[in-house]
Amino acid sequence: MAIAQQPFGRTGHLSSRVIFGAVALKDVSQAEADQTLELLLAYGINHIDTAASYGDSELRIGPWMAQHRDQFFLATKTGERTYAGAKAEFQRSLERLRVGSVDLIQMHYLVGEAEWQVAMGPGGALEYLLEARDAGLVRYIGVTGHDVAIAEMHRRSLEHYDFDTVLLPYSYVMMQNPVYAAGFAEVLQLAQARNVAVQTIKGLTRRPYPGAHTHATWYEPLTDQAAIDLAVHWVLGSRASF
Repeated sequence: MAIAQQPFGRTGHLSSRVIFGAVALKDVSQAEADQTLELLLAYGINHIDTAASYGDSELRIGPWMAQHRDQFFLATKTGERTYAGAKAEFQRSLERLRVGSVDLIQMHYLVGEAEWQVAMGPGGALEYLLEARDAGLVRYIGVTGHDVAIAEMHRRSLEHYDFDTVLLPYSYVMMQNPVYAAGFAEVLQLAQARNVAVQTIKGLTRRPYPGAHTHATWYEPLTDQAAIDLAVHWVLGSRASF
């Protein structure tokens, strides 16, 4: 059964409601990556989200793009804050992904005040990303972040520039924090008014991954089917309005 789709903001893309977070490919072999990407095709997941800092992830995705580029909305990220740094890192991402352009480039984990000022200011990363969009190297520009403070930072970012997408955490645990819950609601309201795509992460996370890792995932995964079903039900049910 293919995973349901919904409009991805104002991009015109009908995105699978589950986006593949390709940080899971950062340390795996090409054979393991190929097996994973076959599953994406089997279940109709048509949106891949990677980043320059995700180890070998872009390299593992690259061989697939020659045959399947038109089947995926392809997003990557830059953690660089200056024009020169973002340009060099993004060009490296295009080479590693083996593509001439991507659908979405995102400023990665933009939470700190000092970094925000650099990235948004003259000679900053945003200046280059706008240039890359005008040159046809990318179609859309977004911003991402983690932590409780990101809701307020995303609000500021959207006031500063009309980004196409935002990405931030959304889970039962995070939404028990009244400060974060209020900030998330404010970002969501602003995004809905502008038709900005909202991507949520960490909905199924259990906790930071202690000890030896048995799965190629950033967080310790849920492995009990009942727990997985309950988490999926909460995430998809509570996200029905956005």
